[in-house]
Amino acid sequence: MRLLLIEDDGPLARGLKTSLETQGYAVDWVALGKLGIESAARIDYQLVILDLGLPDLDGLEVLTKLKAHNATLPVLILTARNDINSKVTGLDQGADDYLAKPFDVAELMARLRVLERRNGTNTQTNIVVNNVVLNTQNNQLIVDGNEVSLSRKEYMVLRALMENLNRIQSKSSLEEKLYNWGEDVSSNTIEVYISNLRKRVPKDFIKTIRGVGYIIKN
Repeated sequence: MRLLLIEDDGPLARGLKTSLETQGYAVDWVALGKLGIESAARIDYQLVILDLGLPDLDGLEVLTKLKAHNATLPVLILTARNDINSKVTGLDQGADDYLAKPFDVAELMARLRVLERRNGTNTQTNIVVNNVVLNTQNNQLIVDGNEVSLSRKEYMVLRALMENLNRIQSKSSLEEKLYNWGEDVSSNTIEVYISNLRKRVPKDFIKTIRGVGYIIKN
């Protein structure tokens, strides 16, 4: 899942970005409301975390413009404004949830999972394809009931394929997902991780579409 973080507090944003990427999210971070609006207009994000106290635009104005561009885009407001009026105004203007600073990262993650389920971007914690189960909450792979060890990058590639069941994923699209997750990508990165994954999942679970990419079918 690709997520947009609009937050001007650098240390907080960097910490959040790291925590979110550890949980498998691809995160783009911008510090200005204007840049957030521009990014959301260019890129198909599945969720936005929006701070209200931005230096260039009021967060509620950013919220209004985000929703005007895409009314179904889930937006979680993250702000130091914890008075009831700010909360009600944000929710009335289209925010899907509200979390006041300071907050616990575990609570933020739980709220994001709720928004994913509510909006159909992640209907369940487990992605199940036949006898292969990928738990997206703890990044755990289970094959035939047995836990299988994966590196972080192997997990990311497998998750991208399983989340797009029956849809071909090109090498470039998989490389982009790794890059968005903050990972270095070399010319043969995807081939290496696909090869490693095939040793861990059932035979022919990951199929190669020659000259196009890779696919997992149910």
